[in-house]
Amino acid sequence: MVDYFQAIADWYMHHMNYFTITLLMIIESSFIPFPSEIVIPPAIWKAASGELNMYLVVVFATIGALIGALVNYYLAKWLGRAIVYRLVDTRAGRMFLLSSSKIEHAEAYFNRHGKSSTFIGRLVPGIRQLISIPAGLALMNMKTFILFTILGSGLWNIILAVLSYSLYKQQDLLYKYMHELSYFLLACGAAFVGYLIWKYRKKKE
Repeated sequence: MVDYFQAIADWYMHHMNYFTITLLMIIESSFIPFPSEIVIPPAIWKAASGELNMYLVVVFATIGALIGALVNYYLAKWLGRAIVYRLVDTRAGRMFLLSSSKIEHAEAYFNRHGKSSTFIGRLVPGIRQLISIPAGLALMNMKTFILFTILGSGLWNIILAVLSYSLYKQQDLLYKYMHELSYFLLACGAAFVGYLIWKYRKKKE
């Protein structure tokens, strides 16, 4: 999975434009696992250096997110609940890091928050890409779905853009503490792996 992200990131760095930003955000917002954190920060850094427009980066990223969300919405609407749950537990579903428990979690979130879940859910890790599926299953009003998806995706993309631009302005500081930052990230990664192992063992008990 790391190699998959790295390959796409390398391709993106050599083909970065508004079309590829939109394309990768379509993928990010659909059922295919791909983080927006790989798409927007490099584009904002390129915009900060004068090669792209920061506002257009956010606009096209949001358009891509909406298209990807509509893919999920219509697939869920056309296939229906029974088929969606059957498909996510197949080998192909697992390849895309999907499972019935993840869909159940997204559906419970949707039922708990109602229509606003398509806005709030776009800001919640683990829910962001999947919240469109229960919206499609519930046959949510299309105009409302599009409005809340644009608002939620737009806000998330603005947050990422602002943070990325702030980091760009602190490049000297980042380079100065690069070794310390690397050790910190490695420690976080090791802690996360440890947590997954602990969670797996606890589930088997």
